[in-house]
Amino acid sequence: MATVASQVILHPYVSQSLKFGSFNVGRDKLYRTVQYFSRFLAWFLLSRGNKVGAARWTALKTHLGIGRKLMRLGKPVEHLQAALRTASSAGEVSEQVTSIGRQLAYFGYLTYDAAVWANTAKFIALKPSTAEKVTKTSNRFWLAGILFSITHGLLKAGRLAHDAKKLRNSGTWGEKDLSDEAQEKPSNLRLKGTLRTDTRYQFIIDLFDIWIPASNLGLVNVNDGIVGFAGFISSIMGLRAQWLAINNGKKKLKFFVIKQYILLSILLLVFPASGPLRPNLCSIYGHATHSGVLWTEYNCG
Repeated sequence: MATVASQVILHPYVSQSLKFGSFNVGRDKLYRTVQYFSRFLAWFLLSRGNKVGAARWTALKTHLGIGRKLMRLGKPVEHLQAALRTASSAGEVSEQVTSIGRQLAYFGYLTYDAAVWANTAKFIALKPSTAEKVTKTSNRFWLAGILFSITHGLLKAGRLAHDAKKLRNSGTWGEKDLSDEAQEKPSNLRLKGTLRTDTRYQFIIDLFDIWIPASNLGLVNVNDGIVGFAGFISSIMGLRAQWLAINNGKKKLKFFVIKQYILLSILLLVFPASGPLRPNLCSIYGHATHSGVLWTEYNCG
């Protein structure tokens, strides 16, 4: 028993997870994922008439949102520093402008967001009308930051595609140049490809995230299910990117299996134990994840 316990506790997945959770950004990504999934699930339960279950997940969503606001105190200064570093660096003017705009917009968003937290925590007392204006201004800055990020992604992706095409079609000017190019061109092309992949990845995250402030401002008419689902997908993508960054690109964590566990757990919470769909869910996901412990825990047979 002690050997099994030590193998579980000292497992590389556990060590990597602890390393991920030791960073404030990692915890924020995890909390954000749960927050927006809770928003989606609360909408789903409410649409099925389960008001008690919906209230439970709504409360979780609310408290995670408040906790994340507290964790972000001081973060506006990071965006100011990033804006100054971008302004002092060399690069494409259009990309610099959009990057600076994004950082300044996020500075405004997080500054007003801190005021929202302080009012929620009763540290300051704002009139209801003032609190509503502060929240709306915060969402406007958030929306502006995402729009700047999308524009920046389009400009950067276009430039990288042009540079890669130019590099592939570049000529040679002698034996020495040919030798140097033979060594440098593949690595440069790989670098361009990696940068383009990262840019597209962030672009997709922004396309999902933009629905959140747009919905909060009433610019689009979508329900909480769509907003929660969009936020959940972008959070999963951000969680994955942060995991790879912290663990030096190690993809040892099997996200597919973990997502199967999460999805099954959620479905089993939604559907009652005596319901007709529960045995089918257990059977389907049993073949997908091959975990006998999980089925025993949830009485799946």
